[in-house]
Amino acid sequence: MALHAETVARRAPLNRERVLQTAVDLADAGGIEDLSMRRLAQELGVVPMALYKHVANKEELLDGMVEIVVREIDAPDPDSDWKTAVRQRILSARRALLRHPWGRRVLESRNAPTPTVLAYMDSMIGMLRSGGLSIDLTHHVMHAIGSRMFGFSQELFTENGSAAADVTLPAATLAQIAAIYPNIAEVVARASHDEASVVGSGCDDQFEFEFSLDLLLDGFERLHLQRWSSTQPS
Repeated sequence: MALHAETVARRAPLNRERVLQTAVDLADAGGIEDLSMRRLAQELGVVPMALYKHVANKEELLDGMVEIVVREIDAPDPDSDWKTAVRQRILSARRALLRHPWGRRVLESRNAPTPTVLAYMDSMIGMLRSGGLSIDLTHHVMHAIGSRMFGFSQELFTENGSAAADVTLPAATLAQIAAIYPNIAEVVARASHDEASVVGSGCDDQFEFEFSLDLLLDGFERLHLQRWSSTQPS
C-alpha cells in the first residue's frame, strides 16, 4: 500500500507549487546544503530538465522556497491594536523560521525581495500606518525592526562572531581572553543560550528575541504618542 501511494505521488502532475514544496521538505529534512536540482528531481521522480519548466534555475527555486515560508506567517489580526498586531505577526514569522531552520540563510542570501516578501513588508507598514504612526516614524521603525520582521535578529554574540568567547575553551585560554576583554568575557560566560535557537548557539533564543522586540515596540509607541519627527527628534 505504501509503495502504491508513493507511485501515485510520483505520477501526480508536476507543477511549480509541488516542486517548491518538495524542495522545502527536502531542506527541512536534510538542510539546505544537501538540496540540489538533481536531488530534487530524484525525489519527484523526474529528470532534472523537467524542473526547469517550473523554475528557471536554483536561485529561482530558493526564491520560491522563501515565498512558501513567508506565506506561513499568520495574517494580521484586524481586532488588535497596532502594537499587539505587529508583535503577534513577528512572532508568527519566528515560528515559521523555527519550522524551517534553513530559512534565515536563504532569506539573507536573496538579492531582491519576491512579490510575496514585498507584500509582507507592505502589510507590516500598513499595520503601523493604521495605528496612526506617521510616515516619518514608520520609515525609521522599519529600519529599526530590520531582520526581526522575518523572525530573527542579527546578533552581536554569534556562535562564530569575533565578540563571542567560547566557554568550552580551556580555562587557561579563557583566563587570557578575560584579561584582555574582561567585560565581554563576563557577559558571555554568564549568559545561558538556547542551542535550538534560530541562530544556533548564539544569543538569539526566544527570550532574547522577545526582550528586544518588546523594547523596540515600547519605544515606537512612546515616540508615536510624543508625535516624534526626525526633523525635530527632541
